[in-house]
Amino acid sequence: MIFIAVKFTVRPEYADTWLERTAEFTRATRAEEGNLFYDWSRSVDDPNQFVLLEGFASQEAGAAHVGSDHFKAAMESMSELIASTPEIIHTEIPGSSWSEMGELSPKG
Repeated sequence: MIFIAVKFTVRPEYADTWLERTAEFTRATRAEEGNLFYDWSRSVDDPNQFVLLEGFASQEAGAAHVGSDHFKAAMESMSELIASTPEIIHTEIPGSSWSEMGELSPKG
């Protein structure tokens, strides 16, 4: 699996509408054949920061994502909304999904 984590720092005037502004791109990416997950989170410490976790089934699926029209359009529109260049972690890991955490489970 290709695992990607990206930190976006958004201009303050766009922070409250970031998820709405990226919703079409999110939907299109989730519909891609090789997409395993594509999930946004907002920082509890910095309301202008969002973290995106993405998973793709293969290098080819990741390349198709980056080559897609919706990716190119999103990069163009996001460039006007961000305050700094996003930070990224991009790596290939074994597996094809999330695993359960062994150290914690619900009681009862």
